[in-house]
Amino acid sequence: MLNREQNLGQSGENIAAEFLTQNGYKILERNYRCLYGEIDIIARAQEVLVFVEVKTRTSIAYGSPASAITPRKQRQISKTAQHYLAAKNLFDTPARFDVVSICIGFKQKPEIELLTNAFDLYEG
Repeated sequence: MLNREQNLGQSGENIAAEFLTQNGYKILERNYRCLYGEIDIIARAQEVLVFVEVKTRTSIAYGSPASAITPRKQRQISKTAQHYLAAKNLFDTPARFDVVSICIGFKQKPEIELLTNAFDLYEG
């Protein structure tokens, strides 16, 4: 059974996947996991492979959802993306990191913000 935070995250990922699909992205994988971490959504936007981090909150009282993607989280996502690229032999494929920020307020339509090319690959 999922806790409240996990339910919120899963709802946000479902909303993000639908939003991305409506905006021309082709979803390739969801919740890709390896030793280094997890990537919420891996998709294609035309010829570009996109690693998508989804952040969902119920309010912006503590800042926007995207502000939760710290440098440490960016490093973790970068390492996981490199693992994916190696596993699929896709190092020659153009890639980027996008963030979908979702605020789900009480009894209102979710606010969705897409940040394309939100951060660079961490190579450290």
